[in-house]
Amino acid sequence: MKDFDTLCVHPLGRDTHPNGSVASPIYPSASYDYTGGEGLRYPGFYSTYNQQRTGQIIANLEGGEWGITFSSGMAAITTAILSFVQQGDHVIFSADLYGGTMALAEKELPKRGIAFSYAGNTAESFQAMLTKTTKVIYLETPANPLLGIVPLKQVADLARANGIITIVDNTFASPINQCPISHGIDIVVHSGTKFLGGHNDLPFGALVTAEMHQNKILSTAELYGGSLSAQACYLAERSLKTLALRIKKQNENAQFLADYLSKTAGIRSVFYPGLPSHPNHAIAKEQMSGFGGILSFEPDLKPGRLPVFLKNLSIIQPALSLGGVESLICAPAETSHRGLTPEKRRSLGINDNLLRLSVGIENASELASDLHDTLTKTR
Repeated sequence: MKDFDTLCVHPLGRDTHPNGSVASPIYPSASYDYTGGEGLRYPGFYSTYNQQRTGQIIANLEGGEWGITFSSGMAAITTAILSFVQQGDHVIFSADLYGGTMALAEKELPKRGIAFSYAGNTAESFQAMLTKTTKVIYLETPANPLLGIVPLKQVADLARANGIITIVDNTFASPINQCPISHGIDIVVHSGTKFLGGHNDLPFGALVTAEMHQNKILSTAELYGGSLSAQACYLAERSLKTLALRIKKQNENAQFLADYLSKTAGIRSVFYPGLPSHPNHAIAKEQMSGFGGILSFEPDLKPGRLPVFLKNLSIIQPALSLGGVESLICAPAETSHRGLTPEKRRSLGINDNLLRLSVGIENASELASDLHDTLTKTR
């Protein structure tokens, strides 16, 4: 088990910066001396020093060899996938995906002549989807928004036996709760806007992998141009110093609220991998050290009352995104998965009344009271 309390604060060891500075320097230069070779290493990524540094910090947290940051989570996801597929290839996705990733699969991959399939949450379901042209298996675990869990080691073993690259979106877990590389996964991606940044004010993405994949990924990243500014890299590094503290509190709060809601009248269902009732609870216990700060639930409300419920909340704020210190709530049918047809959403178990709650670091009892009082008032 990593000592994340220390590692988050000192991810590169005890740093020595110019003039004895404790904080890392910011190099906003878009141009570097190429005669030593470094200026040619990241030609399409302008904030060279800061991007390398922040990428390596996240790689160290994830247990990988090399990392790079991007201007968004989707830039990281797109770069990871497109680095390893070409026309005629096939990708297998886990069925439960962030809406943006699903849109990439269904709208963009066909334009490039790349086929794809969806698998369930078992290694057997992925094996059933294998073809001779499968080059990538892409997982999201825990998944958005129903917190489905995929067995990482089993899928990694299957992929390695067939020469397939594995990519895992680790956004919901963060490296504090789960390190997919330790289970045999090749590439980890993050929407750093969420838990890594942690304050709902810093859009960025990240990718971590082995050094052997570095050149292939960089050549794709340069073409699509999703570089992150030096100032944003600095802010990301500053945010990462408190990652372990924030995640531990969010884990505790989410478990408290999941237990509370599962026993509350007027709640149809609660989805959280830390609950024994969750269908993938046993797998989550095996591969996660904490169950995360996200849960979803369905209040038993009459049609048209969901907006009233959201408006009546006094602490929890209806807003997009997740992973910050403030508790945020949203209806996936109207936000992250609004681009899907109603039929597609229902097939995935995303009902109109489903709410995704990103639990912050507030007092857990006060958050529970906010949900209870609002539910009572709305019903």
